[in-house]
Amino acid sequence: MDTIRAGFFEVDDGQAQYLIEGIRRLGVADRVQVDFVPHPLTPDGCEAYAQYDAIAVFIGTKVSRTTLEALPRLRLVLTMSTGYDHIDIDACRERGVVVCNVPHYGENTVAEHTFALILSLSRKLHAAYFQSLRGEYQVRALRGFDLYGKTLGVVGAGSIGLHVIRIARGFGMRVLAYDARPQRLLAEVLAFTYTDLDTLLKESDIVTLHVPATPATYHLMNRETLSKMKRGALLINTARGSVVDTEALLWALEEGILAGAGLDVIEGEEYITEESALLKMPLAEQTLKQLVQAQVVLRRENVVFTPHIAFNSQEAVERILDTTLQNLSAFLQGNLQNVVT
Repeated sequence: MDTIRAGFFEVDDGQAQYLIEGIRRLGVADRVQVDFVPHPLTPDGCEAYAQYDAIAVFIGTKVSRTTLEALPRLRLVLTMSTGYDHIDIDACRERGVVVCNVPHYGENTVAEHTFALILSLSRKLHAAYFQSLRGEYQVRALRGFDLYGKTLGVVGAGSIGLHVIRIARGFGMRVLAYDARPQRLLAEVLAFTYTDLDTLLKESDIVTLHVPATPATYHLMNRETLSKMKRGALLINTARGSVVDTEALLWALEEGILAGAGLDVIEGEEYITEESALLKMPLAEQTLKQLVQAQVVLRRENVVFTPHIAFNSQEAVERILDTTLQNLSAFLQGNLQNVVT
């Protein structure tokens, strides 16, 4: 294969240097010309990158049909994530563009962040922080609860969910799990119980979501499912924003069905965290409604929000970059790996 030109988007200077060293280490420096771009790739900016044979992107870049049409030489999309709902897979398939992901990089990382959100709510660290900013110290209002003996409901007991279960068992929690593909041996080894979703929602003091964004999981947590939850429970979402209906979440918080929510993701987060995108893009009425609802949710003191950083540890980012480079090297050698289409 001839030398190809590749663009890595949404990378900072430190990541770019790490990638340069990795390309040399893999011995493919003479096979690929690499450019590094700190911002996401957008359809209106594709003209400058029309000569690219490959692109590497994080979830901030939406690889749409329009983007693909503007990159006529493109043969490879490397997503530096496990999920690939930000990529039009059908359009890639039609154009013969290979898409590779990073299937495993941060199972323990996301699981640890999940418990950071849980503990922030269970021990009211978030509320205590806001009290300290106001110079108020109302100790009774900051009384939390022990995790020991509580029931954790894990929706999606895959790689991340299983790490969450291990941590929960270390806290002395009872664990219920709902998953489309139960692994009975693991349930026995880790001492947790598979059950149906309704039972999990009814009995769990805390429900944490670890499912991918698919049509089947879109608004999995809606008014109907949220109304089945144990009153005063907590909801944690480190999966994808689309899994939770924001309007229904706000309703559940206002009605006291939920005592709080820990969110690393929320619908419309790309507009919330990237103001320039909000200013440039024409937004439909439904999107604007979601944004308003999201802002109302995030202003609540019983809601902890982090801007999609559950994956963002030094070790996990290095694993992402290493696997992405390995995917690129495999493509250059004609021996594809981690292909999603």
